[in-house]
Amino acid sequence: MVFSSGINKTKDIYFKYERYITPAAFLAGFIWDNLTLRRIDLLFENLTFIWNLLIVGVGIILINGYEAGLIRWRFADRFLKFAPLLIQFSFGGLFSAFFVFYSRSASVFSSWPFLLFLLVLFVGNDFFRKRYLRLTFQLSVFFIALFSYSVFALPVLFGKMGAVVFIASGIVSLLVIGGVIFLLWKIVPEKVKKSQHALVFCIGGIFFAFQFSYFANVIPPIPLSLKESGIYHSVERISNDSYIYKVSYERAPWYLFFEDQSSVFHLEPDSKVYIYSAIFAPTKIETLILHRWLYFDAEKKDWIEMSRVPFSISGGRDGGYRGYTYKSSVKPGKWRVEVINDRGQVLGHRTFKVVEDDLIGELATEYK
Repeated sequence: MVFSSGINKTKDIYFKYERYITPAAFLAGFIWDNLTLRRIDLLFENLTFIWNLLIVGVGIILINGYEAGLIRWRFADRFLKFAPLLIQFSFGGLFSAFFVFYSRSASVFSSWPFLLFLLVLFVGNDFFRKRYLRLTFQLSVFFIALFSYSVFALPVLFGKMGAVVFIASGIVSLLVIGGVIFLLWKIVPEKVKKSQHALVFCIGGIFFAFQFSYFANVIPPIPLSLKESGIYHSVERISNDSYIYKVSYERAPWYLFFEDQSSVFHLEPDSKVYIYSAIFAPTKIETLILHRWLYFDAEKKDWIEMSRVPFSISGGRDGGYRGYTYKSSVKPGKWRVEVINDRGQVLGHRTFKVVEDDLIGELATEYK
């Protein structure tokens, strides 16, 4: 009786303050994810993803089994009423973490549609509560979560990236969602049969939307992420035995509080412009990174590609694998250097203005 009374009190408090508790929980969860999620290839992070996916998958099966009258546990009536809420919070945790990791791998100007999609799923999670009772909606969102996880889990697991691995991620996601649908068909065949056309349309549509987004370079190049990049007057390795670099750059004006580097590059005669990048990749992954140098043509009002300079990276270092390239004979004007992978997916970019001038601003030196 005491246990039952405690459950009822908890339920009453929750529903009384629900409109405050839910947004606060989502905000706290998002902040927590940003502070605690470190590397995409660590065991704890992946176990957290798998745990939330299991909660959602088992929760969907239990909810539909309970509604069909097949679950008659002693406390089923009390606990399974909270199952949609548990699924909602697991989805919230998943899409919050997805947004954190994908945004770290993304250049906003090229991947904003996909990031916006994840953000809508995360922020709109509270408004989807009633829809979590519908089988088609449950399985569609679950498939999105499965695919979003597989996209970076398989490269981490096999140490390879590329189109073949991405397609394999989709196939694995289809097999898992197919297994869940098969179990549901065994438990609630009429409900699955009633929703079969909607399920084929939704899950098939999601699968092909992911494929299109990947080959259109809308999905970020996860699990790669740009940790740092900058434009420098000089970059030099301290010694052949050392992986420490000495860099020099122009300080930003004092009134730009959040900027270290100036966006104006004063170019001396016969000098070079250096771009330095640190790119994180999971352990075992080796891939090609390119610096794509673009010049803004004022007459054509368009960015013109001037050159691409490649270098290879190896994964595993917390601060990212460091590399740099440089360009000589840089003409005055507006420039952008994009950090891309071998498929042309953009990890990030730096935009700056080159001015021919001997009067260089205050130079700062750092060791990286």
